[in-house]
Amino acid sequence: MAARGSGEAVVVSGGAGELVLMWAGFPLLGAGLGAALAAGSGWVAELPWFPFQGWFALLDRWPAERSYPAGAGLAALAGLVLAFLGTRERLTVTVGRTSVRLHRDGHGRDVARAAVTGVFLDGKALVLLDAAGGELARERSDLGPAALRAAFTGQGWPWVEQDPYGSAYRRWVEGLPGLPAGADALLRARQRAVDAGRAGEAAELRGELARLGVVVRDDGKRQYWRLVPGPPDRDGVRR
Repeated sequence: MAARGSGEAVVVSGGAGELVLMWAGFPLLGAGLGAALAAGSGWVAELPWFPFQGWFALLDRWPAERSYPAGAGLAALAGLVLAFLGTRERLTVTVGRTSVRLHRDGHGRDVARAAVTGVFLDGKALVLLDAAGGELARERSDLGPAALRAAFTGQGWPWVEQDPYGSAYRRWVEGLPGLPAGADALLRARQRAVDAGRAGEAAELRGELARLGVVVRDDGKRQYWRLVPGPPDRDGVRR
């Protein structure tokens, strides 16, 4: 896990080693696994629960000089796809004195230091809180806790060791009272997105809930919520 200075800012990222591991290690591991599966393709093709049995049956009929390279090549290609997806999902955090930049998948967002009253890790998620208790950012990553803590505290940010609102969360159950109008429907839609693994849609619905003053956190596929203190604005939206 890399943490380096850039002028006054501190950059926390997976570093070059993570990229080498993904772009070299994943294809090599895939090639080895593919060759091993090609060697045992006849046995694999007889397993009723194993996917792509037709492909393994085809590999079993080929001579070894064709089946081994084919199996290794396809699995190495799958490793490259995983490396590409992993690279897109890498989070880079650039912490300065007056702002932090959160960058992922070619897109970045800046959060001003003046708006932040607390920074902490919720599992693997980096969370930035505002003065009202709302979340300005929640970004999941595999960045090291020690590197993130050092970067933020070194730049004078208010790092806290745990969520100060942790005890306020309630398990979401459809129809449970206490939610603002419209929030239950959004949580219901978000639960479907979470169950189906549609992370982008779940993140979008998290933003819609935040506009209503509802903060959401996930524990596996279970949703927990709390209300942000403070009244909504004249349009009924909590900013």
